[in-house]
Amino acid sequence: NDDASKVRTLRRHARTYTTEKMPSSSSTFSFDGTNKVVVVTGGNRGIGAGIVHAFTTPSTSNAHDDDANRHNNRPVKRCYVVARSVEDDDVEDERVRASRVIHVKCDLSTAEGAEKVKRVVERVDGDHGVDVLVHNSGTSWGSDLETHSDDGFRKTYELNVVGTFRLTRALLGALTRASTPEDPSRVIIIGSIAGISPQTYPTFSYDASKAALHHLAKKLADEFAMKRKLNITVNVVAPGYVPTKMSNQLSKYGDSSDDIVRNGVPMRRAGTPADVAGAVAFFASTASSWVTGVVLPVDGGFLAKL
Repeated sequence: NDDASKVRTLRRHARTYTTEKMPSSSSTFSFDGTNKVVVVTGGNRGIGAGIVHAFTTPSTSNAHDDDANRHNNRPVKRCYVVARSVEDDDVEDERVRASRVIHVKCDLSTAEGAEKVKRVVERVDGDHGVDVLVHNSGTSWGSDLETHSDDGFRKTYELNVVGTFRLTRALLGALTRASTPEDPSRVIIIGSIAGISPQTYPTFSYDASKAALHHLAKKLADEFAMKRKLNITVNVVAPGYVPTKMSNQLSKYGDSSDDIVRNGVPMRRAGTPADVAGAVAFFASTASSWVTGVVLPVDGGFLAKL
């Protein structure tokens, strides 16, 4: 009958789609760090350190993994850790240039900071370029409306927004060299759910700067893909409450970590740097090669509360 014929047709189409049109998951959903060059700003502590760890530490392979799946566990060839509170590694030393992690000391709230990162990357990996640029450096400023200073706004915006713009522009040539249509270079910005829904705390400049970052990411995504026809994606990971040195400052407003989790996180736990690193790994992987201009909340359900 007609119904049986329709069922047979659907099954035949499903088999065809599954076997002929879908690549194997081991090759599609992976981040193979072999020969990849990554730059992580603010990578010396907190969320940034978790991201660096994810990129530079081999995952534990299961004995049953096949050869095609084991490449998912390979760390990157090189990771530049950029921060004000690290000591420069001497990239004129051949042993340093061969190492997996290279530290770059600079202030990314200045134009000189972005240019320094560019010089170091070009000295070591100029022929290859940069596969993944993670903007994690950031600062906050909390003060009541009447006392919030202009300097607080300038400091927050210079690092969080202008610094992100400058470094992306400085490394655009390196990002372009490393990119291919099948495997674009990635710009991944660590935003915040405070850029989507403002906090109850008097963090005026911080919340506004994160909203600006989210908008900047969409602007750059269009600039690179649509206007310039470059193989570079730009996406945002927007964390919720992750206990760090910066977020611990919220305690001065009377909320403990337990209070924040109990009253604001449906998943009933605070986030960790590894939670954020997992989202970064997705945006760096082949699974996201057709994703750009996206803001992904990683917040334990905070924004989903009814």
